[in-house]
Amino acid sequence: MNKVIIVGGGAAGMLASVIAARNGCEVLLFEKNEKLGKKVYITGKGRCNVTNNCDPEELLQAVMSNPKFLYSAFYSFTSQDMMHLLEEAGVPLKTERGNRVFPVSDHSSDIIHGLERLMKKYHVQIRLHCEVLEILTENGIASGVKLKDHTVYTSDSVIVATGGLSYPTTGSTGDGYRFATETGHKVTECIPSLVPLTTREDYIPLMKGLSLRNVELTIKRGKKTVYQDFGEMMFTHFGITGPLVLSASAKIGKFLQKGEELNAFLDLKPALSHEQLDDRILREFSAAQNKQFKNVIGVLFPSSLTPVIIGIGPISGDKIIHDISRESRLAFVSLVKAFPFTITGLGGFSEAVITRGGVSVKDIQPGSMESKLIKNLYFIGEVLDLDAVTGGYNLQIAWSTAYLAATDVCRNKEEDI
Repeated sequence: MNKVIIVGGGAAGMLASVIAARNGCEVLLFEKNEKLGKKVYITGKGRCNVTNNCDPEELLQAVMSNPKFLYSAFYSFTSQDMMHLLEEAGVPLKTERGNRVFPVSDHSSDIIHGLERLMKKYHVQIRLHCEVLEILTENGIASGVKLKDHTVYTSDSVIVATGGLSYPTTGSTGDGYRFATETGHKVTECIPSLVPLTTREDYIPLMKGLSLRNVELTIKRGKKTVYQDFGEMMFTHFGITGPLVLSASAKIGKFLQKGEELNAFLDLKPALSHEQLDDRILREFSAAQNKQFKNVIGVLFPSSLTPVIIGIGPISGDKIIHDISRESRLAFVSLVKAFPFTITGLGGFSEAVITRGGVSVKDIQPGSMESKLIKNLYFIGEVLDLDAVTGGYNLQIAWSTAYLAATDVCRNKEEDI
């Protein structure tokens, strides 16, 4: 029987163990934490956006780094394949806005427990509290692992599924990058991605905790628009966060890493044109000609946003409505359609959903996830230089790369025989 060691019990490691064991391999999985799936547990605010219910071409379009590398992976193991596997494991799923897939229960623990049931069914051997210190090789072939206590375990194949650097409290401390470097692989620069953004203006923290839905965020680098999308976001004490912002970070992180600052604009009323918004404001004005601006305009905005937009706007809050000029009113309309602030940087790895960068895909076979340098050594999931926007795409990268590696380790042994 082909003996496979998997290093890491997160999303990719758990699925790889299931697929390999189901295909007849003897699987031994090492996890340094006290339980499996610690990062899976906190994804999607504890709900676990397990995948995106779309076709492989749409998956590829959502990938930011090296999408072509994932062609075989996404077509070999699709989102629907993963959904089917989980539902067979007793985890009912639902598809929400943007084709995001969640467990019906909204509990990420159901995903972990479903995978654990399959691991038990196929007799995966799980070793918790076991930290791998080194990947062992002989004559350019992976031969096993050495643990931190210097115990050695031999195997026919080793699959590295250690994750990246994001959320280090879950155990993602870059072990896989060290394994890769020690075995001769290139590791590209790693930066936080899908992460909150910091801002310069002192009026942003005044709105901390305020969530906005159905707004459009535009980010410019000089005159060029580098990101534009519609959705939900939130102000914080240091800047902005939320789904819209996390996706933006994946596209603009490279500029911020260089020390650049980017101009951002929020369309607070994207459903209305300038003219329609002006008509809406005029209706409010006509019914309150003798009131102060600050007591009238608040109907359009959340309470914590109103004083900020008045404070940076062209109309004093104390101004009487009938004294407001058309020019000032139109300038205020423009402000609502392009609320400005400056993005200065990225949050850290402790806040990042994923890591951008990792084991160079140039050193990895795209059809199997096997190393081109060390035979029978595989790298899967976030440890690779692969990342995508939010929406379940990053977990699908984990599932699809895990599937390829796990099927290949069994195929390799059959061919050897």
